[in-house]
Amino acid sequence: MKAWQRGAWGMALVTGLVAGLGGCGGSEDDKPPADERLGGVAQPETSAQSAPALDVAPFDAEVSIDIDARLRSDRRLLVEGVTNLPEATRLQVLVERELSGVRWQERTVVEAGGGFAAGPFGPGSGLPDGGYRITVNMPPASVQPSEVRARLGDKGQHLRGPLVQASRHGLGQVISASQRFLVGSEPRHTTDQVEVMEVK
Repeated sequence: MKAWQRGAWGMALVTGLVAGLGGCGGSEDDKPPADERLGGVAQPETSAQSAPALDVAPFDAEVSIDIDARLRSDRRLLVEGVTNLPEATRLQVLVERELSGVRWQERTVVEAGGGFAAGPFGPGSGLPDGGYRITVNMPPASVQPSEVRARLGDKGQHLRGPLVQASRHGLGQVISASQRFLVGSEPRHTTDQVEVMEVK
């Protein structure tokens, strides 16, 4: 093959390859729909379609939680309380026996009027005599209902008062209130401020 023939053949090959690759590039019209990109996972839309922020007044009072408890005839403990936290706020109630560290816990929510209740706590045989600590915690605002989060702030930044503390997991401010109770048929000597409950 002569040199000019080899050159012409090589140019035809290069031209064909370029034309073939140009057809593989596609255009904007050839792109797959948004829900088929990235392995078929739909991508989040822009803020234009985000849920509108709830227009509510921020929580501006100092947080208060009053804890009360009563021992049932089966020696199991019912915990009730009143708080000024918004209605539907999620709470966690924990009862711990001081001597053994055994715990019982239950989730509850703040009802209309600020009341909440949980229990009964304790084994089927009833709570043994001794000291118990009842703790009411409010989990981070990120796990609260949207209407509660709108009032407390996304990180609980509107919460204030001595019951407010920083979350151990960096999720903003949380709340914890506790009270000590003694269960028994006879009052026990103690220097703590406690409530002694007797079985009737």
